[in-house]
Amino acid sequence: MTEQHTPEAQTPLAQASTASKPSFLAWLALILAVGAIALTSWQWLSTRHRFNALEQTLTQRLEQFNVTNQQSLALAKNADERSAEANGRIIRLEQQLAESRDQQEALQTLYMELVNNHDERLIAEVEQLLVIANQQLQLAGNIKPALLALQTADSRLQQMDSVPAVQLRKAIAKDIQRLQELPQVDTIGISLKLENLMESIDTLPLVSERHPKTTTPTATMAEENQFRKLLREIWDDLKDMIRLERVDRPEPPLLAPDQTFFLRENLKLHLLTARTALLQRDENAYRADLHQAEHWIKSYFDLREQSTIAALDTLKELSASTIVIQLPDLSETLGLASKYKLTLERTNNSERTADRANLERGQ
Repeated sequence: MTEQHTPEAQTPLAQASTASKPSFLAWLALILAVGAIALTSWQWLSTRHRFNALEQTLTQRLEQFNVTNQQSLALAKNADERSAEANGRIIRLEQQLAESRDQQEALQTLYMELVNNHDERLIAEVEQLLVIANQQLQLAGNIKPALLALQTADSRLQQMDSVPAVQLRKAIAKDIQRLQELPQVDTIGISLKLENLMESIDTLPLVSERHPKTTTPTATMAEENQFRKLLREIWDDLKDMIRLERVDRPEPPLLAPDQTFFLRENLKLHLLTARTALLQRDENAYRADLHQAEHWIKSYFDLREQSTIAALDTLKELSASTIVIQLPDLSETLGLASKYKLTLERTNNSERTADRANLERGQ
């Protein structure tokens, strides 16, 4: 038979078991709470340690960032300075570029003007040479300088092959040929002869200063006695007192010393006037002065002396020289050059006007 426990019998045990259960749970709860607190403390300490490490890391990184920021600021400042310098250089380069463009345009304009004015300047130079040649012919009568000027003008025109230039060269060639065919007048040689003749006037002997030649005894005989020697000496003295001589002129002119001086000076003046007439190409005055000088030399100077004969021969040679030559006129050639120059000026002016209009349209 089974025992049947009654409620009253089980109550003390149940009470004991129920009384022990809360204490165990309390300890368990306390342990858990302590473990939780320890875990929480460990986590807090770990978190705190990590936070400190993170704070140190952030501090280091912040310091590095500050250093980097300072370097960046310095680099930015240098960059700004370099940028300012670069901007200044760019501005200067732009100014220089603008100046170079202006200079290039000016040089291009000058080059175009030089190209356009080349023929014009060349024809102007040729015209000036023709004017010089014409002046040498008409004013001075110098053929050689005029011929040289024409040849120089012809050499300048060799650079041009236009039709007016060829026609102008033909005219210049005709003038050169005419000048080469002319007889040459030795103006310098004639002038030097007149100058030498003037210098010799002071040494020419006058007829009034001429004396008869004395005759000296060739030899005396050794055996001549003293009486005959005395008679001969007396006779020689008597003959020296009065001398008779035949002259070639009916009345030899006798001049005083002051008149002799003026005669020589007037003769020099005629020769100087003849030299001036030679340079002026006045043939009538030239021959008149030479004729008067020749007449005075024949009238007043001793014709038996060699110097007088040489002076007369020089005067005859000078009188026979031709000092005036019919020189050609270069007016026709000058007219061709002036006409060609005017044509070139009109053409170049029209081209310049067209170029300026094109530049204005391009701008």
